[in-house]
Formats: sequence, structure tokens, C-alpha cells
Amino acid sequence: MQSKNKKAWGAITLILLLLALDQGLKIWVKTHMQLHESIHVFSWFQLYFTENPGMAFGMELLNKWLLSIFRIAAVIAIGYYIFRLIRSNVSFGYLACIALIFAGATGNIIDCLFYGVVFDHSYGQIATFLPEGGGYATYLHGKVVDMLYFPLIQTHYPEWFPVWGGEDFIFFRPIFNLADSAICVGASILLLFYRRMLSASFSK
Repeated sequence: MQSKNKKAWGAITLILLLLALDQGLKIWVKTHMQLHESIHVFSWFQLYFTENPGMAFGMELLNKWLLSIFRIAAVIAIGYYIFRLIRSNVSFGYLACIALIFAGATGNIIDCLFYGVVFDHSYGQIATFLPEGGGYATYLHGKVVDMLYFPLIQTHYPEWFPVWGGEDFIFFRPIFNLADSAICVGASILLLFYRRMLSASFSK
């Protein structure tokens, strides 16, 4: 029983810590930077403020609403799965991976749920928290704040290179946030070290 309690508190602490860091950084960026503004921390690392509408292939508003509902349902399902894992006394490493994915998914859902309501827009201005005129969107239609950018290699394709000759080449291009990182780390460790346990768990 004591072991289960320790694992449970460990998972809860991990989730709360990641949510606090993720939301803290997002709120700081939202209230200190304009959209597409960047802060160069190192030559290979920037805080670059962008927002992700969370809609695949530019889908319309209804699909954004449905996508948000699906994400909420998925987080609830993962939360229930964590509860089951704690009761089954699974290894903490496996539990921690699921907790990372849960924390990351929850962190991005918070943006979608509330950011459109509690912030105004960031185009050409620094957003205000709880603006008098209301936010830039309604519930479920907020945009996810991204800011972590690692342009590790910046160069040009040689002129003779097919298709992209002479164009800029940047590695690594994606801009993401701590919640995305938590999901990727958790999923990667699961696939590398806990594949059998994951398959066995979902085959029951």
C-alpha cells in the first residue's frame, strides 16, 4: 500500500510540476511578447512566440470545436488509465511516461479551453490578461502558445541542389512548447523501453 501511495504521489507531483512550468512559460510569453517576436537565448536556441490554432489542414470552426471535445475525452481516458495503473501497482517508470503524456495533453487543452477568453490577441501588441473588452475567442477556441525554437543548423542549399537550390535550410524548424516535449518524451520512452508492457496493458 505504501509503495502504491508513493507512486501515486510521484505521478501527481510530476503532472503538477509540468503543468506549472508549461503554463507559467506560456503565460509569461503571452504577457511579455508580441506574436512572432523572438528572444535569442543562444545562437541555436530562441524563444519565438507563435500560436497554433490546433486545426489540422485549416479546418473550420466546427471542426475545431469537435477536436477540442475529442482532446478533452482523450485526457479523461488517460487520467482513468493512470488511476488503473496506480491500483495495479505497475512500475513507476511506465507510470511516469503515461503521466508525462497526460500532463502534456492537459497543458495544451488548457490553452484551447481558456486562452481565447482570458487573453486578447497578440498581433502587434502584448496581450492583456482578462481584458475589459473580452478575449480574442470563446471557450474551446483558444490557440496553443508555442515558443521553443532550436535552429541548430542554418545554411543554404547549394545552387546545384535539385528543387531547393539556393533556398535557406534550417535544422531544426519546429516550434513547440513544454507540453509537446512532455508528450514526445513520454511516448518515445514507452516505445523504446515499455513496448511489451504497453501492448499487454491494452490487450486486457
